[in-house]
Parts: sequence; structure tokens; C-alpha cells
Amino acid sequence: MPFDNIDYAEFDGIAEITLRRPEKKNALTAQMFADLRRCFDAFAAGPARVAILKSVSDDVFCAGADLTDPPEHFWQGVPELGFRCDKPIIAAISGKVIGAGVVLTQMCDLVVMAEGASLIYPEARVGVAKGAVSILARRMPLRLALEMMMTGDPLSAERAYAVGLVNRLVPAGQHVEAARTLAHTIAANAPLVIEMLKRLSLDAIGDAPMQVQYDLMTRVNHVLDSEDAANALAAFRARQKPVFHGR
Repeated sequence: MPFDNIDYAEFDGIAEITLRRPEKKNALTAQMFADLRRCFDAFAAGPARVAILKSVSDDVFCAGADLTDPPEHFWQGVPELGFRCDKPIIAAISGKVIGAGVVLTQMCDLVVMAEGASLIYPEARVGVAKGAVSILARRMPLRLALEMMMTGDPLSAERAYAVGLVNRLVPAGQHVEAARTLAHTIAANAPLVIEMLKRLSLDAIGDAPMQVQYDLMTRVNHVLDSEDAANALAAFRARQKPVFHGR
């Protein structure tokens, strides 16, 4: 599945989705988020049982959204925002994870992080925000989430692991291999049980307001962008009775 800045591959029941824009420190464009969504959709529909989200770069996992090409619909490529996937997704992180990259990785189900890595959310310093990061209050201790959001200071991998935000803390350079080991362990288990327990667990913590908002937008856009909607408008202009096909 070829994309300009994203790689997708499946082998041994594992899907690997790789950010590949090192010249821009993997800053995420609108096209990259659209391609991420295509990758996640392929994973959800395919035979792979676990996905790993990783980067080609060890020093900067992701520099956040590319503000020269602001991804207006970024949420469509983020797990549990633009789509629901019952299969587990693991983020394999090293280096700096900034802005939208924090939301993207922390909305994954499991996280493997290399020593020395850090999460940085600078919106309060930049002065531009869409609020999606507020969802992390469901994924980490509230006071820690507020500190990270309000100060813009880095949250170290070591501290993230200490508070349970990270599943595996590994030496630098070993994060991808550790994520693969974890993925193979999960993939060897009963997939229906894994998928059920993931969804029940996420249902137990409930949706944050931003998730509800994006879910509503998804539902409305599904109707507005449909063939039926286009046919209805054309029929209205032609003063004809519309014919609906449910697509």
C-alpha cells in the first residue's frame, strides 16, 4: 500500500504503520492523516490481529501537525476519534513526540517507549488549539494531563512509565522490537476475546466530549457525502422525485 509519507506492511499477523517524513521530522499533513486512516481501515478489514504505529526516525517520532498545511480533519486518522477499531494498536515511540503526535500515540491501546523519549504538548505556548488533547484526561491521571497541557513542558518516558501511561520502557533503540514482541504475544491469543475486552474496557471509561463531537461529525458527514444526498439535491434542482439507494 504505497503512500508518500506513510508505509504499511503486514506479516505474521502484525500490521506495521510507519511515519516516513524524516526531512520534516514527521510533521503530519492533511494527506498523512488521510493516509493513516486508509492504513487503519486496511488493518481493521484485513487478517492482521495487531497493529504497530512507529516512525522511521529515532530522534523525533513526530513534530506534530504541519502548520504550513494544517490538517483540518486530522481526527479522521486518529483511533477512537475518527474511527473505532476493536483490534489492538500499539504505539512504538522514541525521541520527541509533539502536539498532534501525542494525541495520535496516546489514543493507541498500548504504548512502548524508549528511554530518553518525551511527550510534549505545546499548544498553550503556541496559542492555537483544537482541544482534542483533552481526551487524554481519560487516558492518564488528570493532574498530570493538566500539567502537560498547561505548561508545555516535556513529560519524560520514565515519568510516563511510572504513572502507568506506558506499558514497556526499554533501552534506546529497542522500542520497535519490544513492540513486535508484545504484538506477537497478543496475536497468539484468541482474537474474539481480545477485541471484546478492548471494546468493553473503552466503553467502561466512556467517551470524552471531543469524542462525542467527532462521532457526531462523522455521522453527519456520512449522510452529506453520500450518493443519496447528491441525487436528492440534483432531483430537487430538476424538480423530480429523488431515488434513494442507501449509499
